[in-house]
Amino acid sequence: MSAGAVRRGRRPAGEDTRASIVAAAREEFAAKGFDAVSMRGVARAAGVDPGLIRHYFDGKGELFAASLVPAGADPQALAGRLAQGGLVGLGERLARTVLAVWDAPDGQVQLRLVLSGMFSADEHVQELPRYLQRTVFDQVAALLPRAVAARRVSLVASQVLGVLVARHLLRIEPVASMPADELALSIAPTLQRFLEGVDEGLAPGPHEEHNSSHGE
Repeated sequence: MSAGAVRRGRRPAGEDTRASIVAAAREEFAAKGFDAVSMRGVARAAGVDPGLIRHYFDGKGELFAASLVPAGADPQALAGRLAQGGLVGLGERLARTVLAVWDAPDGQVQLRLVLSGMFSADEHVQELPRYLQRTVFDQVAALLPRAVAARRVSLVASQVLGVLVARHLLRIEPVASMPADELALSIAPTLQRFLEGVDEGLAPGPHEEHNSSHGE
């Protein structure tokens, strides 16, 4: 059997199936644009059954969002490994993981594309924050008290996004040129403080007001 015949065959589900789908989707979206791409077309390009795409992705918007993430990075799997370690040290683990993904050459290219699109009227790029919310931040939120999870996660997300914008889009020094390890250690305490709610007593939200006054 020729190499071409192998590529045209259906791939069984496995560790590389998702990566194959995302790689094919990235090429399809780049060549044809969002509106012209179909899930069936991506399946054909990836050599998989269309049902497998629906297994991994909830619609074309989510598949497009996944194609904007650097090659080789599976946000859901990365977040799962981060969450396994629990809340202790999560800020540093999160900082290191984010920088490892987006500091890579492919990550920097994708990030500039995404950030430029997010600050424009490109509605399709807005799929990425929703995708990251479901695959990454919902797993982080599951480690936190339900009443304050959304608040804490949004603060973490804003800090992470701010650092990425400063480092790769605005190129603000010295953040832009700091070694990843040094930068991760610099922002980790802030992320950990948000995750643990250390500052919540200074300005209690609606869910904490009752508990705060009760403790006085």
